[in-house]
Amino acid sequence: MPLTMMTTGAAALVEDIHGKDETRKFLENLGFVKGAKVSVVTEIDGNLIINIKDTRVAVSRAMANRIIVVAA
Repeated sequence: MPLTMMTTGAAALVEDIHGKDETRKFLENLGFVKGAKVSVVTEIDGNLIINIKDTRVAVSRAMANRIIVVAA
């Protein structure tokens, strides 16, 4: 399921990233790699605050839709 469908506070693992190579590379540089544990902290004005690798990252809803996760 896309990251945007996760419940706030629930943990999941990154399964895949869809999009162009430059988009995937950008997200990989932020820590969104296969097997990484992620959780949604909150949603503000359509943007998601994501906890990944002990860091909080803000991503747009469009970008979050490209990140596919599975329940941890």
